[in-house]
Amino acid sequence: MQLPEPVERGSIADITVKRLQCAGAQVKDENLDKTIDVGFRVYKLATSNLKPWQPDAEDLEASILDAVDNVLPGRTEDDLLVKLLLKTGIDLTLPEEKRGVAGQTVYALGGGTLIVCLGNVGADSAEAVSQGIADWVSELDPVQTTVYFKDTGLGTNGNRAATKANLAAILRQRLGDRIAKIASI
Repeated sequence: MQLPEPVERGSIADITVKRLQCAGAQVKDENLDKTIDVGFRVYKLATSNLKPWQPDAEDLEASILDAVDNVLPGRTEDDLLVKLLLKTGIDLTLPEEKRGVAGQTVYALGGGTLIVCLGNVGADSAEAVSQGIADWVSELDPVQTTVYFKDTGLGTNGNRAATKANLAAILRQRLGDRIAKIASI
């Protein structure tokens, strides 16, 4: 039985984080001869990172133009990555690697079964990004991989469709049947 106890400073979540950090430090101190991962992630429930579609019947053109950039202001790549994982039903504890590819941060989850690039990939860097991703997938050697990009991060000056097509063509050419899906968030 646990007795109720008032929390004077911080929240229960803050107390839990501090306790986990102390427990992790103790485990590491007791096992100096071993490499032990005592890391953890903390998530906060928040609204979606993506704008809901709410058309204004009086000004449909403005509604469509507003929906082109579907990411809410102030959202980070980490926010979008978590949203993508939750949206696709992928476990948040899946092993994750991060690597710089042609100036972009690219995430590989589950040994390369999921590759995610949430940066701004212009038409001029699409080939370098897709070649770098293909090299990394070949190195990780998953049976199949799914690649996600941030839709609003593709192309500039109205060339989003061409940038998407170039990325997809290079990845499919280099990786063939190993590409399960190329999509965007």
